[in-house]
Amino acid sequence: MPIVDYPPPYPVQFRGSRLARAVLSLAGWRVRFQGFPARQGVAIVYPHTSNWDFPVMMLVKWATGIHACFWGKDSLFRIPVFGRWLRWLGGLPIDRSAPQGVVGSMVARFEEARARDAYLWLGLSPEGTRRLTPGWRSGFYSVTQKAQVPLALVRLDYARREVCIDQFMRLSGDSVQDYARLVEAFDQVRGFHADQAAPIQPLVSSNTSSKP
Repeated sequence: MPIVDYPPPYPVQFRGSRLARAVLSLAGWRVRFQGFPARQGVAIVYPHTSNWDFPVMMLVKWATGIHACFWGKDSLFRIPVFGRWLRWLGGLPIDRSAPQGVVGSMVARFEEARARDAYLWLGLSPEGTRRLTPGWRSGFYSVTQKAQVPLALVRLDYARREVCIDQFMRLSGDSVQDYARLVEAFDQVRGFHADQAAPIQPLVSSNTSSKP
């Protein structure tokens, strides 16, 4: 069943690009999006199995008008021209050596945004790579739970040629229960390379708590 922890109508609305919508339509893609339930939140895109995911999601971002940032290695942002382009796309440089860690730094950003009633949505791939992995990295879960923000479930479905951003989840802190709900929410969603989609379960590693 769909997750309705934050039922519509959604107060945070956007005006997207007609041109981007036309390009998606010509490519056979549909987008389901009615707005965000809050001014701050985390959005996870699943599955991530192909280089094609990035251009598709960029078109979706422009078509819907969503302003979302994403993590990138801080070294990439120091590359002339390329670094400026990443920032223009919404990239946020992350320093893994920061004292409070990547998660702590992002939670602090959310707290600051909430205090100013500023808009801040972070988009992530919980798999962290398009290659097959044995599970999801923990960064998205830690940030969402500690910042106490909604989690948007973005279903990137190549089988239906559809991107759905219409389910928003409130994490309980019980990871077993939460992951069971995530499995149900993403059921039947197929990536470009369906066999490359990571199983929806925590990645068991001694380092997952500190990595995005």
